[in-house]
Amino acid sequence: MRKQKRKMRAAGFTLIEVVVVIIILVTLASVATPVYLNYVKKANVGAAKTQLKLLQEALTGYKLDVGSYPDSSHGLRALVENFDQNAKWDGPYLQPPAVPKDPWGNEYVYTIPGEHGDYDLVSYGADGQAGGTGENADITSWGE
Repeated sequence: MRKQKRKMRAAGFTLIEVVVVIIILVTLASVATPVYLNYVKKANVGAAKTQLKLLQEALTGYKLDVGSYPDSSHGLRALVENFDQNAKWDGPYLQPPAVPKDPWGNEYVYTIPGEHGDYDLVSYGADGQAGGTGENADITSWGE
């Protein structure tokens, strides 16, 4: 009978051992989660900056072909669709042929004429509102 109890006890974990492991895992998760979320925030900002550069390159290609930047009535959609059936249009200028949204799911704001150049291109960050700090800060084509 004693041998059978020893075998059963050696095969499993006690409740105290399981609780200790759970406490250790919860402690590790509470430390690792904020670090992970910080990396995700930085990655989103980096992705928005990269997308802005790709949109700027596409706008430059559009201007070289057509002779001017897209007007405000069609905006960035003119990079993937020839609205005016312009013979000089040689797009789509984005691949895949779709205007991307920023990493937070918001539309990029395209303004022509711009206050900071020929055009302004902005992502309003995580909150989708002008201004803000940190992850909510605006990401712009003019580099402020």
